[in-house]
Amino acid sequence: MHPKSPKLLEDIQKTCIFLSENVEGESISSYLGDRRLRFSTERSLEIIGEALLRLRRIDPETLSRITNHQEIFGIRNRLAHGYDEEINDAVILKAIASSVPVLQSDVTRLLSEAEAEFGE
Repeated sequence: MHPKSPKLLEDIQKTCIFLSENVEGESISSYLGDRRLRFSTERSLEIIGEALLRLRRIDPETLSRITNHQEIFGIRNRLAHGYDEEINDAVILKAIASSVPVLQSDVTRLLSEAEAEFGE
């Protein structure tokens, strides 16, 4: 694992925790009614996507061990570059419900390996 990878993984983990605590379980109507939550959710997904892009540049082997990273790139790109297009909030909530727990599990496992490797 690249020495910079644990920091990126920690950023992803913290963001997953935020999404788990603040977004999972929200109904579409309550989500749509809370502009701050929508914006913070979209920003969180951009942060995760950007951290994964940086991981791809410095440590593609570690990235390959993260489930569905390509789908996460797609969501990040849509949010970051398609701001003038319609964002399907129901798809965002569904992606969070299905992908964030898996991502968090993958990242936790990789951070445990990094701790063993780097002694952090």
